[in-house]
Amino acid sequence: MAMNREQRRYLQRQGQMDSEGNPIATRRENRAGSNERVTPGEYVSEVRSEMNRVIWPDRPTLINYTIVVVITFLLVTGLVALLDYVFAEGFLALLRAGTEG
Repeated sequence: MAMNREQRRYLQRQGQMDSEGNPIATRRENRAGSNERVTPGEYVSEVRSEMNRVIWPDRPTLINYTIVVVITFLLVTGLVALLDYVFAEGFLALLRAGTEG
């Protein structure tokens, strides 16, 4: 992989590359595949802790977002229905024209 001086210096400052430009092998922690089990109580307390960190929208913001989603849903549904109707009628017209001739 070609790197310019800036990238090489950045990686050296981060400790990911030695002075000769060779990558330094580091061992990563395997969090996702760890076999640590948690009790249901620990799981619930961790979930509550994470849910407390969530920034929940206030009521007017939630109403505005809901209105935007419903209007967008109706517009896209109407567009898909219109295109379905147009293509179906066009296909049927092609079939009619093919059987007449």
